Amino acid sequence: MKIQNTKAQIRLPLFLSIAIAAGIFIGANMTSSTKSGSDLAQSLIKFREILNYVDRNYVDEVKTEDLVEKAITDMLEELDPHTAYIPVEEQEYSRSQLEGNFDGIGIEYNIFRDTIYVVSPLSGGPSERVGLLTGDKIIKVNEENVAGIGIKTRGVLDRLRGPKGTHVTVSILRKSSVDLLDFDIVRDKIPQFSVDASYMIDNEIGYIKVNRFTATTFEEFKQALAKLDVQGLQKLVLDLTGNPGGYMNMAIQMADEFLPGDPMIVFTKGKEFRYNQEHKAGRTGIFEDRPLIVLIDEGSASASEIVSGAIQDNDRGLVVGRRSFGKGLVQMPIDLSDGSELRLTISRYYTPSGRSIQRSYEGGKEDYYSDIYNRYNSGEMYNADSIHQNDSLKYATAKGRTVYGGGGIMPDYFIPVDTTGNSVYLNRLFTTNAIREYSLTYSDSNRDKLEGNGFETYFADFEVNDKMLKELIAVAKESGLPFNKAQFNHSKDLIKLYLKAQIARGIWNNDGFYPIYNQSNEIYMQAIQLFDQAEAIVTRSN
Repeated sequence: MKIQNTKAQIRLPLFLSIAIAAGIFIGANMTSSTKSGSDLAQSLIKFREILNYVDRNYVDEVKTEDLVEKAITDMLEELDPHTAYIPVEEQEYSRSQLEGNFDGIGIEYNIFRDTIYVVSPLSGGPSERVGLLTGDKIIKVNEENVAGIGIKTRGVLDRLRGPKGTHVTVSILRKSSVDLLDFDIVRDKIPQFSVDASYMIDNEIGYIKVNRFTATTFEEFKQALAKLDVQGLQKLVLDLTGNPGGYMNMAIQMADEFLPGDPMIVFTKGKEFRYNQEHKAGRTGIFEDRPLIVLIDEGSASASEIVSGAIQDNDRGLVVGRRSFGKGLVQMPIDLSDGSELRLTISRYYTPSGRSIQRSYEGGKEDYYSDIYNRYNSGEMYNADSIHQNDSLKYATAKGRTVYGGGGIMPDYFIPVDTTGNSVYLNRLFTTNAIREYSLTYSDSNRDKLEGNGFETYFADFEVNDKMLKELIAVAKESGLPFNKAQFNHSKDLIKLYLKAQIARGIWNNDGFYPIYNQSNEIYMQAIQLFDQAEAIVTRSN
């Protein structure tokens, strides 16, 4: 978790800062509270000596910048898994993911069979304004062929993103046209949303899905909460599953919206006193006294753990799901002179009861990021009894409930992974993009009829029939996936549900997708049955 305007990335590649290298060459004055200045100076002199010898005398030509890159990359590998270097070329993309916007043409896209498909032009964006449609194939960008060349995501971003006000010509192949259609698109600021969906499950229960914590998250969340409040919201499911975190202040503000009075939300401790901070509630929120359930899983990290930890430790709501990721380190962003950035861990954060959620990384980064696989192997994902808690890390909530530190937030109510209906064939339908490709075509071909009937009718009455399934199987075969009858029959119900959800996304975006998709979400389906327990926690707290 980062202080101020930074993001806690779960995985980031480590690169060299040329600016740091320059500092090494000139013997920059660096200080450390654990190492004397003379020791540090001697280390820098030794490194400089070796580098000079290699530069002058090594048998082959070498790039000293590359050597220093490797040296500092290896140095950072010895630290925690979340200290990272962000090179200049990665900065724009990295920051855009947190700042909530970027400049581009405004499309959601996917790559099927080496072709860029427009999944959806973003509402109000440049592509929607010029007339790009769902299902369009992007064949050329500025007269450069981009189909059938093995293009990857980075290549798409490099060609379609650019400064606001600049032009890009996109040549489109549309099913209703034989010839390519050229669109001159003026790039503009494109909003990025962190609230995926918000809707009423029934007359009382509302649902909000937050995918990350960016600069706009709290405002998006407040708008979603206010919308549901007008619709009769009495109970709330806050879905933080798979949410990797982001800005710490966004998590604090979200937690504050639920907590009455001024209880502790989170505090941090570092080597230096200036990194010790306390963050308490204080603002009056619109949802402080109604039942709350927070959903978490193994992909919920950092800011997600701050919110769920604050709710749990203050006995404000019920935390449901599986043990969270376990990321409780705070990074400070350090801007370097060449425009790159060092994200340096400077403290740990603690939940109100005093728990450090950070799990061990003593086994190295490979072991650290293999922890999820270890949870499967140990049985933890299927049975809460497989989790071995450390009694020395036992803490108590505000009302005396026992909670544990040392490796993520353990939910109040554990939901095991549900593998019913899974199969290799089902997984391959996703990895080959067959489901999404077919649903994209179907929603585009039936848009007028589906929109005309409305989502409520679609949700209640639409069924994926056998004809559609045969067409899906044919699309999968064209993508290189042979039909497996036994596995198909085993997963048939899930295939139909996922296909229905994806078709709905093509028409009504995520507010159409999640109400259907969540019917296969074991955490969601069991959580909405637990509001008696959530209400009991609120009653005890009051």
